[in-house]
Amino acid sequence: MQLTNALIRLGSTARDKTDAIRQVATLLAENGKVEPAYVDGMLAREAQENTYLGNGVAIPHGTPQSRDLIKETAIAVLQVPDGVDWEDDEPAYLIVGIAAGDNEHLGVLKRLSTVVGDEDVAARLAKTTDPDDIRETLSSVAADAAPAAAAPASGKYIIGITSCPTGVAHTYMAQEALEIGARALGHEVKIETQGSVGAANVLTPQDIARADVVIIAADTNVDPARFAGKRLYRTGTKAAINDAAKVINTAFSEAPVFAADSAAAAAGDAKPERSGVYKHLMTGVSYMLPFVVAGGLLIALGFAFASFQFGEKGIFIYEDAYKGTFAANLFWAGKAAFELFIPVLGGYIAYSIAGRPGIAPGMVGALIANQIGAGFLGAILAGFMAGYLVAFLAKTIKLPRELESLKPMIILPLLGTAIVALMMYYVVGKPVGSLMAALTAWLETQQNAKGFAAFLLGGLLGGMMALDMGGPVNKAAYTVSTALIGSNIFFPMAATMAAGMTPPLAIFCATLLFKNRFTVEEREAGKAAGILGLSFITEGAIPFAAKDPLRVIPALVIGSAVTGALSVAFGCGLHAPHGGVFVLFIPNAVDHVLLYAVAILAGTAVSTACLGLFKKRLTA
Repeated sequence: MQLTNALIRLGSTARDKTDAIRQVATLLAENGKVEPAYVDGMLAREAQENTYLGNGVAIPHGTPQSRDLIKETAIAVLQVPDGVDWEDDEPAYLIVGIAAGDNEHLGVLKRLSTVVGDEDVAARLAKTTDPDDIRETLSSVAADAAPAAAAPASGKYIIGITSCPTGVAHTYMAQEALEIGARALGHEVKIETQGSVGAANVLTPQDIARADVVIIAADTNVDPARFAGKRLYRTGTKAAINDAAKVINTAFSEAPVFAADSAAAAAGDAKPERSGVYKHLMTGVSYMLPFVVAGGLLIALGFAFASFQFGEKGIFIYEDAYKGTFAANLFWAGKAAFELFIPVLGGYIAYSIAGRPGIAPGMVGALIANQIGAGFLGAILAGFMAGYLVAFLAKTIKLPRELESLKPMIILPLLGTAIVALMMYYVVGKPVGSLMAALTAWLETQQNAKGFAAFLLGGLLGGMMALDMGGPVNKAAYTVSTALIGSNIFFPMAATMAAGMTPPLAIFCATLLFKNRFTVEEREAGKAAGILGLSFITEGAIPFAAKDPLRVIPALVIGSAVTGALSVAFGCGLHAPHGGVFVLFIPNAVDHVLLYAVAILAGTAVSTACLGLFKKRLTA
């Protein structure tokens, strides 16, 4: 192919990233290189993963499915001298649209990375007024993009699985890279994706029987049991994305035969990397997230319908008087999902560590943690405890070969569940129970607090609501506040509900304002967190706190403490024990309703700023 001046447009004033992609796609289409519909493939690819390359250069290109719309391999260049915000506050000045098939695609990307990887070259091209300068500089990219001859067919058949914690971008990028790399090496390939919407391109028993090697490129636990007797190579998604050919060649040269009856296999040892504590935590969070979102939104919908159906009394939808109504059924369906998300978190942390035998001990331990008031932090502890315990038992317990199959089905779940449950009751339960009793008793002594003491109490109650979001500290603050309503003391309830709304609202705002601190999937989840925050469902922030507790929890506690203190300082009182934003519209439910809203907004702003300050920029 040849890069001509007709494929170069200087001085564009693209409004945003989408407009820039449309302009560069139009350049390709107007020059007969692609069908006009190719722009949809470029936009779809961008939605999967940010195509910012670095040094002010972006490289939008189509999905594999859109490559049949390519008439001729080509690149087009759009120059935006003032820059366009590509993502995460990164301006792109040079947008190189790529239209290339499987064999050419990686070659174009590699060569382009080499050329514009020079910061001075990229800066020059971003400001040049001479199209020849761009054409001559990038001519080597065009020359190297000629279809690379595929390696002679080797008769080898590669199968694999890709999966990432969120099940979106990296899952499909790794699939694409492995498919392109295998074909370039002359191999036949089929890759199964285990993404957020389930498994796709599923491997059949016939595929497995034919396979010469199996590659699992995953950052979460993938069960390898069906590949017994096949050569199996494990790695992460980034290795596959960065150099698929190297991964494939390494798999052929180093992959061992997977033995289903080994001790590791009996324990369900399916980890690409055993050392990743963060990976295990992310696995639990990824399985938990749908329960948090679905449960929280159902609870919010229950309150919304109740407010229409019963007016101001609808705020008490959880009471038996409303049992069986449509609004109450939505509410209790959401509560059921909430009862499940804690066990799911613990169960799948254990699953990531020890495989299927770890699920029962992890779930039971996490459920007990929730019952004794330890909340999501107790569930995380139970999950890790169960996972490492079961993995240890799997290696330690030796049985005759004919009895080995009893380990994963009976012995490991039984022993693991019993030991973890007893640990939660006797080791974790007593301290948690004592803590809650002590906090509750002390808070009850503060019911007559006034003036500055009340201000400090409001800040304390606020901070407690965000500390463990459902754990003993949170429950103590909420339980005492609701009880004091019966004594006509309303300021603690106002402080606790406002402070409980602040964490998920701050998460929502932070994902909008500090995009470079959150992944694409986290930014999407942040939208749901905002709705949950409006509904006083503090648990909407738990997935974010579980992923990065040392940064997120302090940021949320600070903002919630500010909200609680301001609520008391403004003289706000709340006469209902729940309801979130719906309470604000009920006459006489909130004392000083406008100032109450100010307190919530102020604390949200503080936590949002702290999240931006505490959380690190994403590096990849």
